[in-house]
Amino acid sequence: MRQYLEGNKRSLKYIVCNQCGREMKLENGIVQEGVYSGEARWGYFSQKDGERHLFDLCEECYGNLTGGFLIPVTVEDETEFL
Repeated sequence: MRQYLEGNKRSLKYIVCNQCGREMKLENGIVQEGVYSGEARWGYFSQKDGERHLFDLCEECYGNLTGGFLIPVTVEDETEFL
């Protein structure tokens, strides 16, 4: 869950893990640790038509979630970090 300063979608106030509730480390509005930001847009033929779901997970909760997958996530090496 993200909270922005004074409704400004560019200036982060804080990020909280939606699973465990832990607040992520920020410095000057920049995240200082691993965070997974998920988004799902639901369309026709779902029970959530027209809804957009947003959430954030800390690295530990992301690992717990994906660790339970029957088919593991695909992991690729990155050479450039943003």
